[in-house]
Amino acid sequence: MAEKNRICNIIEEKREYFAAISDQIWGYAETRFQLSKSADLLCRVLREGGFEVQRGCCGMKDAVVATWGGGSPVIGILGEYDALPNLSQASGVAKKQADRSGAPGHGCGHNLLGVGALAGAVAIQQYLKETGIGGTIKFFGCPAEESGSGKAFMARGGAFDGLDGILTWHPMGETAIWGTSSLANYQVYFKFKGISAHAAASPEQGRSALDAAELMNIGVNYLREHMISEARIHYAYLDAGGEFPNVVQPTSKLLYFIRAPRSSQVKELYARVVDIAKGAALMTGTQMEIEWDSACAEYIVNEPLARTMYANIERLGKIGFTAEDQAFAAQYTDQLEERTRTAATRKIKRAFAGTAAQQLDEILGQSILAQPMPYFLTDAATPGSTDVGDASWQAPTVQLTAACFPIGTAPHSWEWVSCGKADFAHKGMLYASKAIAMTALDMLTKPELMAEAKADYAERLNGSQYDCPIPDEVQPV
Repeated sequence: MAEKNRICNIIEEKREYFAAISDQIWGYAETRFQLSKSADLLCRVLREGGFEVQRGCCGMKDAVVATWGGGSPVIGILGEYDALPNLSQASGVAKKQADRSGAPGHGCGHNLLGVGALAGAVAIQQYLKETGIGGTIKFFGCPAEESGSGKAFMARGGAFDGLDGILTWHPMGETAIWGTSSLANYQVYFKFKGISAHAAASPEQGRSALDAAELMNIGVNYLREHMISEARIHYAYLDAGGEFPNVVQPTSKLLYFIRAPRSSQVKELYARVVDIAKGAALMTGTQMEIEWDSACAEYIVNEPLARTMYANIERLGKIGFTAEDQAFAAQYTDQLEERTRTAATRKIKRAFAGTAAQQLDEILGQSILAQPMPYFLTDAATPGSTDVGDASWQAPTVQLTAACFPIGTAPHSWEWVSCGKADFAHKGMLYASKAIAMTALDMLTKPELMAEAKADYAERLNGSQYDCPIPDEVQPV
């Protein structure tokens, strides 16, 4: 169709421009809610493109809401641009080599994610300008997906109110529709306060906060036998009370992630973890305090929108990686452990059943084909969490993954940071931009599609209402 070809051409005409913006954000590598340079750049690009830009919302100074157009439908496009701590890596170097020791790095490709979403928003906006088609485009720059759940704070604050549909994507090792749910997640600090004392001369006067933390962890580890198998609980010591064994440690602090396929299940599990923490404090004569960090809900898939986006991926076909792209990516896969490479091969063969053998060999360097349509089962949760889930409770939502990294390499790794400015990463990013903009056009021009999407959305919610688990008094930090 000519209109979708025009959308793709708009993106191609700005290919180098968008790639340069992504590379700039890769270099900024800012974390959580402190994203001033990245947000400044996105705001400038959006204003130059004619969007009305609001900087700062829902307690987050670096959140961005950019609006263009008017009337219905109102289509939201989600972008992210936060990096991960301690993942600095030299670009294009196929060995672990920090660019700046101890600095953050874009180990999940959010430099690509944010700019890919932005490019999709700019392309559909420009096409609407050219054609006079009505509707509203809203781009959301969302901080702190990695840790902090910025979209949950945005959902709680009403940022997504009034949307008819939502589009987004994520860089990965293969191109596919995101067809499963995700794990809801609470992120909570548990702090214990005891009494210091000389551990040899007067231990009876001390009350060990470290003992309390250890007993809590032991209790939670016993809890694992008595929770659903899909649930996950992880913890990290942030404060072990000190470095000298001859002092009874007066403080300790733990960060817990509590995950399960449903928010209601996490809520129940959290209550049990709190009881264990209370018991640990009681056993040690210490005081326990809970401090919330954030939380996110499970992702609600939407089959009509997913099928529409999949049709657009089929129309786009291969991303167009070259032999040079494949050879460059192979530098990263060649050094993986044999068992990792074998597992990656099995994954590809399952995902691309029936694909020609020579294409399978090519995909080992980098995935280049859209995955066959998956089953859309909300009960099947990917073993990970995303605050896109909170947005998906506000309106019918669809997202894709696009191949930007070598198959077998892991998210949150130095390999992904190293590949974040590669030509093949830019190609995957702009492929996702095209899929987003093409699907946005379908949503804007096909009332019957949006009616089906909203009916599917209502059926999946089955009367459930979004209830942000983050207490009202907790603000983004």
